[in-house]
Amino acid sequence: MTPEELQEARMNPDFLGFLQEKEEAALKSRSISELYEVLDSLLILDLDENRIHKIYGEILKVAFDQIEDRLKGDKKLSLDDEDIYFVRSFYEHAIEKWSMENHDGAKELFFILSQIVDDEKFVDAVNVLLLACAQNKDMDSFYENDVKHLNEVEEEKYGYFILDFNFDTKEYLDKNINLVQEQYEKLKHLLN
Repeated sequence: MTPEELQEARMNPDFLGFLQEKEEAALKSRSISELYEVLDSLLILDLDENRIHKIYGEILKVAFDQIEDRLKGDKKLSLDDEDIYFVRSFYEHAIEKWSMENHDGAKELFFILSQIVDDEKFVDAVNVLLLACAQNKDMDSFYENDVKHLNEVEEEKYGYFILDFNFDTKEYLDKNINLVQEQYEKLKHLLN
């Protein structure tokens, strides 16, 4: 959308009414895909921050409930269908914790993601982030220095995540396998 189209949408009472109805329906249904649709609209339009926080809070509640149920059933998540929204919410929460320098909280969430998602490329990248948090690296510096900034992602499902680095991911993880295993050992209690 152009800046003019965004401004027009922000001022269009019909569209804002539709968005309000969609928001209420999403909150009532607790559908994570609908909640994300509303959240993304609110973010794009740069609307009321309280509404954004309310929707994001509900997304986290739904995701945590669903992920807990999945863990009880020993079923891993994929990056397909509705699962991607659960993974995305957990991942975004980890990034948020890291950005607030809560390295331990972020590390715990990255560890859980590494255990519950069935996608090798994603899990390898999450392990890189887990190690960065274990080493108390500053998120902004890490992003600036270690993340490869691509214009396009290979598959849409990967577009929500940091997956490409300025080093070979497999080599980096192989070189740091002892640190990965040490972190896994420290954090395995989270899965009980």
